[in-house]
Amino acid sequence: MAGRVEAADSRLRLSIPARSYADALIDLGLQANVSILGTASCGGGGRVQLSGRYTLGEALERLTAGAPCAYRIVDARTVRIVPMAPAREARDAPRNPTVISELVVTATKRPAALGRLPAGVSAISREQVRVTRSADVGQTTGQLAGVLTTNLGPGRDKLLIRGLSDGAFTGRTRSTVSTYLDDAPINYNAPDPDLRLVDIDRIEVVRGPQGALYGSGSLAGIYRIVTAKPDLQQAVYGASASVATTRGGDLSREFEGYVSIPVIPDRLAVRVAAYEDVQGGYLDDVNLRIANVDQTRRDGGRLAVRVQIDDHWRLDALAATQHLRSNDTQYVTPGMSNGGMRANRVREAHNNDFSYAGATVAGDFPWGSVSSSLSYVHHVFSSQYDAGVGEPLALFGAPRTSLGAFVEATRSNMLVQDLVLRSTPTGRFDWLLGVYAARTLERSPSELTILGPNSARTVYTERRKDTLREFAVYGEGAYDLGHGWSASIGGRVFESRVHTTADIFVSTPFQPRAFDQSRTFSGFTPKISLQREFSNGDLVYALISEGYRPGGFNSSGFFAIRAARADFQPDRLRNYEVGAKLRRLDDRLTLRAAAYYDDWADIQTDRYRQSGLSYTANVGDARVVGVEAEMGYEFPFGLSLQLNGLLSDSNIRNPNPDFEAPVTGDLPGVPKTSGGILAVYERPLGDDLMLRLVGEAAYVGRADLSFDATLPRRMGHYVRARMSAELAKDAWRVTAFVTNPLDDAGDTFAYGNPFSFGEVRQVTPQRPRTVGLRLAADF
Repeated sequence: MAGRVEAADSRLRLSIPARSYADALIDLGLQANVSILGTASCGGGGRVQLSGRYTLGEALERLTAGAPCAYRIVDARTVRIVPMAPAREARDAPRNPTVISELVVTATKRPAALGRLPAGVSAISREQVRVTRSADVGQTTGQLAGVLTTNLGPGRDKLLIRGLSDGAFTGRTRSTVSTYLDDAPINYNAPDPDLRLVDIDRIEVVRGPQGALYGSGSLAGIYRIVTAKPDLQQAVYGASASVATTRGGDLSREFEGYVSIPVIPDRLAVRVAAYEDVQGGYLDDVNLRIANVDQTRRDGGRLAVRVQIDDHWRLDALAATQHLRSNDTQYVTPGMSNGGMRANRVREAHNNDFSYAGATVAGDFPWGSVSSSLSYVHHVFSSQYDAGVGEPLALFGAPRTSLGAFVEATRSNMLVQDLVLRSTPTGRFDWLLGVYAARTLERSPSELTILGPNSARTVYTERRKDTLREFAVYGEGAYDLGHGWSASIGGRVFESRVHTTADIFVSTPFQPRAFDQSRTFSGFTPKISLQREFSNGDLVYALISEGYRPGGFNSSGFFAIRAARADFQPDRLRNYEVGAKLRRLDDRLTLRAAAYYDDWADIQTDRYRQSGLSYTANVGDARVVGVEAEMGYEFPFGLSLQLNGLLSDSNIRNPNPDFEAPVTGDLPGVPKTSGGILAVYERPLGDDLMLRLVGEAAYVGRADLSFDATLPRRMGHYVRARMSAELAKDAWRVTAFVTNPLDDAGDTFAYGNPFSFGEVRQVTPQRPRTVGLRLAADF
């Protein structure tokens, strides 16, 4: 504990212009690299500022002097703000910081407390990620209202928010959820890279379309991973290792560690994180005579540098890489003697390599702040499928007993620049202005090969290249109307240019061909909100926002593409939302809820032909209505509880007559009910020994897999659960855990092989019951 006390006593270089109590505390948290919880307890009044070198305690004393709130330093990285009335008791009360009711987030491109944002925003703290063992994006979804993921396999999945789903398949359409690593987008039409959540500060999620601030690809929302920054004052480090066994499968193991060192105190610090994990396979392939075929190995790391240039300017640079290898897919064929079996003749491996480099320069001034982020993403992923079932081989005169292998790969390079200017909220008007530019180059070769006893014949190849250039100017202004009322209006003017070329070779009797098309898309996406903040910190709001995705082109196929299907049109979603955020019972109870209506026009979706090759189509329009809620409560005896839920209903209208198949009545992957619960109980056992019990469960209701009504694939109606017991003493922790304790084999929202999808029923069960042990330490 000594090191943690020193962190609270270290002097910090601070520059906080005149702001309200709450906003000044938010700035302090960002500049001191600590989590300051419950800033809304100070209300929206007051005017304080700070400049110079202070300890954390001195800065808190000055910023809360005269405020209707008080502070308590929980540890070196956590401060809790509480109303003044119970201040003396609150300083000594054993409040559990594990389940965080209010964090400072920056997902709306400006720092603000969750309870003060007029939008559906959620956050998961570093501590919550640690105690729930949320190793990747998929393991956080049950802790967030309305956030789901497909289950194709590691490095293949798509994030879904509020049931705004375009199906499970990943093809040419841009993702409906934009994933960010700090200030940079890291996905385009690729599956989620499945980054391991090692040494992160928090997860931030903004639900609903965010086209005004984030542009294309944020049609359903934003999922943002905020990494831990280098500490300029002290060295910190930690590591953990775990081993686990899955029923009927191989052993799994994980290792991760991090270290942060102040090279020049108060000026320059570096932070390094590294990890490796192996998830043991648990499915058997009877044709290949291989047990546990689906092992996945993932390793990677990050290097971060922070430079405090002077009292105004700061530079944060980050490099990250991850390599993921899955030996096979994770679906099974029902009806076999063992539910964990299938009968393929080709290994269906998947690779996903991700590399990132970026830097953000930020400056704070009396008038406001400026930040400029430049990032580069290099993303390479590939998959191999057994193509020996279905139509393709027969088209080329090969008998159905032949072996076929289809390999598709994508190499994507994305360069992004984002410049943002923000005002200091000293008056009644607050503004933000940004300029955005991006260039994405994607090469996606694919080929189909017929395998004989002593030969291999390639019968189809495609060499495709897509270039996308985007430019946008965006802004937002907020005005204080008085008496707690405020309004904001914003928008984004954008232009996107898509250029696609492809060289396609098809064996006899088909003809080779070339493809070359380009198109420019432009428009405006608005956002408007009205909110009322009450003196007790409660908030109600109304919001209208939009999201969009540009169109594109289809080139794949054995036959030449018909002109009517050679391209697909942009889609656009408009969101109408009302919500409330409440705190009661001395901030022990928090409640955030929203109701929304979405109008989605010209929905893009990726599909597979009978040949197994993919294309993209506009399926029609849809309306989606839903209610979401998140609640947290902290009992005085050490129990923290989080609950979340989503009720959603969708209806497809005006189906596209060129869609080639009858359309289902609702969106795929939109369960009418989903939700989760997280319970954390802490109890001191004496001699600085702490017991922590954690239980988590999430329910996903039934939903269709695709828009095609001729392929009824009902998924869902399953529960994901995890439990753990931890003993902690000083910096050390040992944890025993179990996932899927009930051994639920429910069919998750996924498919397996596109070549046999229409002929063979494919089921993707959850990983069977897994039991493990983890040892960790943080210094």
